[in-house]
Amino acid sequence: VQLQASGGGLVQAGGSLRLTCAASGLPFSIYDMGWFRQAPGKEREFVSTITNSGGSTYVGDSVKGRFTISRDNAKNMVYLQMNSLKPEDTAVYYCAAGFRTRPEYANSRRYNYWGQGTQVTVSS
Repeated sequence: VQLQASGGGLVQAGGSLRLTCAASGLPFSIYDMGWFRQAPGKEREFVSTITNSGGSTYVGDSVKGRFTISRDNAKNMVYLQMNSLKPEDTAVYYCAAGFRTRPEYANSRRYNYWGQGTQVTVSS
């Protein structure tokens, strides 16, 4: 199983980035897909999850209204559109795959597979 996250970079506050996670080696359409992030010295934080069919999405309070998750099961891809970025969004962002994560979709232990992470840096 491989989850390849990309799309991170350096952006000014107020800007946007779109993260992409390409999945391979697993039956993608049966897995919920999530994004988590971890800043230096802090615990891993839930960002967003989308259910296997794409029918439901969940977003963490700190990014609500700014970040949107989506997926394309035909391409085995999941996306995280990040708008109105703030310096506090600076972190390594990880994509993860979990089977039937609800209701504990925000719990990182519910996810079976993890990508390598992509760095997002937001300057003030």
